[in-house]
Amino acid sequence: MNIQFKKGVLELCVLVLTAQKDRYGYELVEEISKQIEISEGTIYPLLRRLTKDGYFSTYLRESKEGPPRKYYCLTESGRFYKNELVKEWSHFSKGVQSMIDGEGM
Repeated sequence: MNIQFKKGVLELCVLVLTAQKDRYGYELVEEISKQIEISEGTIYPLLRRLTKDGYFSTYLRESKEGPPRKYYCLTESGRFYKNELVKEWSHFSKGVQSMIDGEGM
């Protein structure tokens, strides 16, 4: 898949998945990788930025398989931001699909 396509939707994917339940970084990589090929290195900088911007809070939880995991939880601000991005994505993707289908001509 085109790298620019991935960059454009990765933030939305992370927000949508985290809205479903709190998640840790590698869990997000695994879940997104089921649909879109990504590497761990693309998720962690995004998680740091979204946390810095106030869209996530974090907490540690013990793990049976190693050290404690850092979980990401959407804040109210994050939920609002996610909802806005979903609306934008819906409008954007409908417009692109319309052009692909020849309806926008």
